[in-house]
Amino acid sequence: MSNKAEQAIEIAEKITELYETTRLLEYEPYEYQKRFHDAKDMGGRLARQRLLMAANKTGKTFCGASEMAFHLTGRYPKWWQGARFSRPITAWAAGNTTANTRDIVQAELLGEPGDEDEFGKGAIPRQYISGPPLRMPGVPNAYQSLNVKHVSGKNSKLIFKSYEQGKMQWMGKAVDVTWLDEEPPQDIYSQALRAALKGGGIVFMTFTPESGMTEVVTQFMTKLGQSQALYHATWDDATHLDEDVKAEILAALPPHERDMRSKGIPVLGSGMVFTVDEDDLKIEPFAIPEYWPRLCGLDFGWDHPTAAVWLAWDRDTDTVYVYDCYRKSMETPVIHSAAIKERGDWVPVIWPHDGSQHDKGSGKPLAELYRKQGVNMAHKHFENPNGGISVEPGIMDMLQRMQTGRFKVFNFLGLWFEELRMYHRKDGKIVKMHDDLMSATRYASQSLQYASLSRPKKRPKRAISDYDLYSSNESSYLHY
Repeated sequence: MSNKAEQAIEIAEKITELYETTRLLEYEPYEYQKRFHDAKDMGGRLARQRLLMAANKTGKTFCGASEMAFHLTGRYPKWWQGARFSRPITAWAAGNTTANTRDIVQAELLGEPGDEDEFGKGAIPRQYISGPPLRMPGVPNAYQSLNVKHVSGKNSKLIFKSYEQGKMQWMGKAVDVTWLDEEPPQDIYSQALRAALKGGGIVFMTFTPESGMTEVVTQFMTKLGQSQALYHATWDDATHLDEDVKAEILAALPPHERDMRSKGIPVLGSGMVFTVDEDDLKIEPFAIPEYWPRLCGLDFGWDHPTAAVWLAWDRDTDTVYVYDCYRKSMETPVIHSAAIKERGDWVPVIWPHDGSQHDKGSGKPLAELYRKQGVNMAHKHFENPNGGISVEPGIMDMLQRMQTGRFKVFNFLGLWFEELRMYHRKDGKIVKMHDDLMSATRYASQSLQYASLSRPKKRPKRAISDYDLYSSNESSYLHY
């Protein structure tokens, strides 16, 4: 072999080694991973407690490992908008057993355990590992802790833990970052939370909810508090999964596990509100015919998001199509109004009864603030076709439409499907959490008689209100 050939092989090997030891630099997050990293709580502040409740094989563990590597090294990518540390940190990374921590968490961070050639080919590049790790006594190829070079020139410290150690081993120390891969028992989570928040740190979890509605899952799904955020991911959110592989896995699973494994949905208390397969609702986007009337449902919010959903109605088949949605918290009516009008300022907007309440800042009804921004608000708040504002009639009508194929949703509306998966009952009652888009959908789907075809082309000669005109035949709302 010539010297040039040998040099070429050597260069290729170095390039391969460089690539394998710089996974941190190669990380390009999926949309759901980016939202999880950048998570804000319901008040729009940085969420110091986060849960990524995801399907199997979606990349949730490497998502957690990558974030841990960013914090340990202080080398954040340009797109990063989440928590940030400008100094070396002390961190915990844990799984349910010591062996699982080694085989999953340690492997994602450092490379395959027991293979020296693989060391440093995980989320933490080899060149940032400072000195040999401290080995875990009695557990082959497992590490107890290691130092990581921080961009400041000093070292961060990473400590591996497990839930099987018991809560006593989680007491006393303050840490900056805790990553829990696999769901922890409540007492372990409480100790991890205390350790991190004692010094203003963060805790994030990545797991598939295999144990159903446990204390930890229930807290995030039904009692979401200040500085907490919940995110989901299904197989559809991870494009690396092949359709044939997904079908093969599903076929091998018992029916009661399929939603949990493929969508990250736990067994929800008394059950899902809409007991349908979401795949039966999804439809590829298409150009909506001009002769289909449209309608928007709006749910007001501040700490919890303001949400809007746009429907098109095929009157020939009596089928409703959800073709767009919007959800945003901690913003004023001016911002929301602009987003609504972008989708067509002629589309009638149905709003709930709390829009009649006076805004604390202006002293005016909330619905009027939207009208003044040019939003085509209905002349009065939402009521069911038979009167009243009860939730159950709308739920039953939507469910019947779904079951009979008369309710379809454009498949790219991830936020809408995210809420659908978590919309559930407890003790027979609908849990009023993460239901903003569902509520907006219900207002619109129960108000189809007010849907409009298009913007009116002429202003009527007679005088009309500065705000809106309610048509005499009660078939549509018009706004000028």
